[in-house]
Amino acid sequence: MLSITGMCMLAWTGVLIDRVLGEPARWHPLVGFGRIANALERRLNPDHVNAGRRGMALPRLLGVLAWVAMVVIPAALAVLSVQLVPWPLAWALHALLLWFALGARSLDEHIRPIAAALLAGDLVEARRLTARIVSRDMSDADAPAVARAAIESALENGNDAIFGALFWFALAGGPGALAFRLANTLDAMWGYRTPRLLHFGWAAARIDDGLNWLPARLTALAYALCGNARSAWRCWRRQARAWDSPNAGPVMASGAGSLQVLCGGAARYHGAMEARPVLGMGAVPDGHDVRRAINLVQRALYLWLGLQTLLGLAVFLIRQS
Repeated sequence: MLSITGMCMLAWTGVLIDRVLGEPARWHPLVGFGRIANALERRLNPDHVNAGRRGMALPRLLGVLAWVAMVVIPAALAVLSVQLVPWPLAWALHALLLWFALGARSLDEHIRPIAAALLAGDLVEARRLTARIVSRDMSDADAPAVARAAIESALENGNDAIFGALFWFALAGGPGALAFRLANTLDAMWGYRTPRLLHFGWAAARIDDGLNWLPARLTALAYALCGNARSAWRCWRRQARAWDSPNAGPVMASGAGSLQVLCGGAARYHGAMEARPVLGMGAVPDGHDVRRAINLVQRALYLWLGLQTLLGLAVFLIRQS
């Protein structure tokens, strides 16, 4: 069992590895994981068209079993691995599993070029770059719409790709971070309310909501503390509940309020406009605000690590006294 001090050291190590190496450009493990998940869903959910007539029980049960196979089994193997190997290797494995779960550098590398394109007046390139990281249609988006999409992606993925992993790493080490990343990936793949995935992906969506509930609110708090706290709290309290996602709402409302920009609002998905609540307050965002958003995520990351370091130091001093 890792001590709080050891966990703190390994958290810094994992973040440093991610900062230096980023995500693998080739042969990323999550690519293989995604292919297996897609194949498993096609195998277990072939009769999705008839799900309504057959009821929801069977596809939900199969979705639960698929989730267990894709998340619980790898996490259990990770637990066995860190317990069976000598402690130096176990510590290294914890740090490497956190690196696998983190996406801080990747998020930065995806968001900053969008800000640069907007600031250069290259709307076509800004649309192309943003379309790579969001599911909405960006083909005819104007500059403020592109900026809103990029900011929302930065804020929400700050929780999914950074703070959620750090939270579960603090509680359960590398295997906890791994389980969170795999569960979050399955939610992104299976958690849609489409006719095909409505019941099969029910477990993936609900479990991810549960795993993310506390990390999302800690992320929202970090965003508030690293920007305009009064505006962040006001937007969080008034706007988050109107958002479909119980976790994305607090994160994005607090982040937009902290930045004092307007996000949310109508967006085009699959050719149809979808009405969404307004998030944040203040000015319509531009390229400068996209850059400010990724900087906010980075400041929040250092706040998390700093507070964890202080906690580890306090525990160490208490034990030495």
